Amino acid sequence: MKAILHADREWGIGKANGLMFAIPADMKFFRETTTGNVVVMGSNTLKSFPGGRPLKNRTNIVLWPDGEKRDDCLIVDSLDELFAEIKKYDSDKVFVIGGAMMYKTLLPYCSEVLVTKVDAVGGADAYFENLDKNPDFSLEYRSEPVETNGYIITFNTYKNNAVKDI
Repeated sequence: MKAILHADREWGIGKANGLMFAIPADMKFFRETTTGNVVVMGSNTLKSFPGGRPLKNRTNIVLWPDGEKRDDCLIVDSLDELFAEIKKYDSDKVFVIGGAMMYKTLLPYCSEVLVTKVDAVGGADAYFENLDKNPDFSLEYRSEPVETNGYIITFNTYKNNAVKDI
């Protein structure tokens, strides 16, 4: 399993249950990486999508205790149920996409974290763990900086050197 996100200089990942930045290059990377795969999220992330609808062309699994069952995505009630579902898929095709609590809970089980770093401060109210200070993670790849929509971004891949089994 992998996590995918964008973060500002302070590892901020969101504000008011939404993204801090609308960066087409980041959105394109997210879409190309996750399309045809499995995305795992909490209920607030699902609610933040237009109309509260799941992402198209992906299997959407949502941890939502006591959430109403739906036909357009898979709602699971517990972490145990979530892990049982995740095990049904190739782990390289499963992406945690938010929110902050899901990232925090599932980070130890992620083999990689794909981070689009934005060289700005977005006024976040939700944060991701600073992987540069986590001894279990190592930076495996960093793209050249790209300027887009007035922001400087880099695409980064962190490897978890102490992945926990689900």
